[in-house]
Amino acid sequence: MEFALSEEQRSFADSLRDLLTDRVTIDALRRHAETGNGFDPTLWDSLVDLGLPGLLVPERFGGSGLGVLDAAIAAEVLGSAAAFTPFAGSLVMATLAFIHGATEAQQDEFLPRIAAGEVRFGVGVSQDAHNATAVIDAGAPTHLLIYLPDGNAAVIDADHASLRMHRSIDRTRPVTDTAFDPERATILNAANAPIVAMQRVLDAGRVVLAADTLGAAQHMFDAALAFVKQRIQFNRVIGSFQAVKHQFADMVTMLEPCRAMVWYAGYAQDALPDEARLTALQTKAHLGDVGRDIARMATEAHGGMGFTDLLGLHYWFKRISFNRQILGSPEHCREEAARLQGWT
Repeated sequence: MEFALSEEQRSFADSLRDLLTDRVTIDALRRHAETGNGFDPTLWDSLVDLGLPGLLVPERFGGSGLGVLDAAIAAEVLGSAAAFTPFAGSLVMATLAFIHGATEAQQDEFLPRIAAGEVRFGVGVSQDAHNATAVIDAGAPTHLLIYLPDGNAAVIDADHASLRMHRSIDRTRPVTDTAFDPERATILNAANAPIVAMQRVLDAGRVVLAADTLGAAQHMFDAALAFVKQRIQFNRVIGSFQAVKHQFADMVTMLEPCRAMVWYAGYAQDALPDEARLTALQTKAHLGDVGRDIARMATEAHGGMGFTDLLGLHYWFKRISFNRQILGSPEHCREEAARLQGWT
């Protein structure tokens, strides 16, 4: 058995990477950081043409019918480009919410529109029946999908909700607080245990955010490696200094095992239900810590230049910091994993 990506998976990742290379530049990141809405219609249309919105949508609704592993592969590429487009919430969590927790009529209404790129969801978790905080993928959503305290999900037209946008640490990906009238919401009817359906959606989101962090951390590592190979100090490239070599060896040993961890967690969401929750929590926690350390060390490898806007490393640094906290910090995820295993 070969434990690797298939040719189709590698080809899709390459196609997505090529598209983003042309459209997501440092200048484009600066423009979107200034506007703060995290959405570019032109980029979105290109991603729709590639089929990204329908990645997880079953084939009978016009999608590709793929799994969370495939979504994680896409997220890694998006993270490596710091792409300003909705994905984790709008295209992964919302899609799975309809697959695992909606009636056939609700699926018929929304899943084809998700696959066609016609609707985009901001996704959040509410503490009561009227308000939600930290709604992600909040840049220009057409709808909101809010998990209520009882585990059921409410779908609200964005025009029928009050959105209060906040600029997060990642200026290319805003979050919002929202107030909504439950009378104007459509409740997804997860007839068999809505809490379980919600957990599946949240765990998939955690895996995808971990993959996004992996891509961002890999980009920062690659940028730092290229820099130390050409920066001259004391008539030598600084990459030849033993201390610098040790620093990069540390980063490799931290980063490389994460890829297998993310792939396994993505695979487990669809194929190993008994392991899915635990692997999602552990992967989200581990990537949060590793990503933070890689971001710091890669920035420091550039010296003072690493902290300037000129190089733009901060876009990936901030993306990693955002991913680390949303849907559960490492501390929160480890505590939840401990409870799951009966340790607390």
